[in-house]
Parts: sequence; C-alpha cells; structure tokens
Amino acid sequence: MTKTFAIALPLSAVLLWAVPAAAQETPAGPAAERIKQVIVYGNDPCPVSSADEIVVCARQDESERYRIPEELRRGEPGTTKNEAWTNRVKSIEYVGRSGTQSCSPVGGGGFTGCFEQIARNAKAERKQLGSASWADLVAAERAKRLSTIDEDSEEIEARVKAEEEARRKAEEEEAANAAEEAANAMEASEE
Repeated sequence: MTKTFAIALPLSAVLLWAVPAAAQETPAGPAAERIKQVIVYGNDPCPVSSADEIVVCARQDESERYRIPEELRRGEPGTTKNEAWTNRVKSIEYVGRSGTQSCSPVGGGGFTGCFEQIARNAKAERKQLGSASWADLVAAERAKRLSTIDEDSEEIEARVKAEEEARRKAEEEEAANAAEEAANAMEASEE
C-alpha cells in the first residue's frame, strides 16, 4: 500500500501541475486576431495583413534605418534629463505637501489629490512620448477594417437576393409546368 501511495503521490502532483498549463494554451476570445506591429523605413513595402491578422506599419525616414529608435534615445518617461527647469520646479513644489489634495497618507483628505497627480503624470508621459502610439495605430487599422464591412455586406446581400429571386422564378415555372401537365393529362383522360 505504501509503495502504491509513493508512486501515486508524485504522479498526481505532476498531473495537477499540468492542468493549468493546458488551460493557458487556448486562444483569448472567439476571434483571436493577431496584431503584428512593424516599423518600415523609406519606401519599403508594408507586409500585407490576412483575415486573422492585423498588420500595423509605422513608417520612418530612410535615415532612421540603422539608428537607435527615438523612444530609446529620449530616455525613460519621468526622467528629468530632458526636462526644462521650470517643470522641475513645479514638481519640487509638491514634495513637502500634505493634507487635502496632496495624495499622501498624512492628514485628513490626503487621498483626494491622488487622481490629480496620476492624471498630471500620465499627461507628462504622453507629452514626452509624442503623438502616435501603437494603440492609436492599431485602433486606426481596426477602424479601417470595420469600414469595409458595410461594403462587403451590401455586396453579399445583393448576391443573396439575386439567388433567391432566381430560385423563386424557377419554382414558379416548375409549378406552372406541373399545372399545365396536369391539365393536359386531364384533357387526355377525358377523351
């Protein structure tokens, strides 16, 4: 019995460990579309996207091909290396602040300024990063794809209506032919 238990225990541990790993291999969502982000330089062509893949191309000048990307040249967001002295002074202003609108655990209402501080930091980071982000480019590509849905659906609807009309006419002709044959058979039996 102890021998069986000694073999079963490690085996059950391995099986329990493998179940979550197998669950992670399923694609996320019903339409698991892939998003491929590519930087192209100069007049290089952008790769063509497929039905299950969105390709977003960010075009750079040919002179940027072998340089360190601009995002990495600027430094980390929030660093004061490339920041003007007046902006540094504004941030020093808030160092000793406590109480209401301060986002500190000191004093009553210290939490009330947290959203303002988060929003201010996010705005500064966004300003430092520039105008175009990958999320904006993906959203634009997705909107471009969705704009063609109406055109495609109108074309499909017109084709289906034409097929239905042709089927209806064929059924009417078949019914008319059957009625005519029945009438001819009736006349032939009466004679």
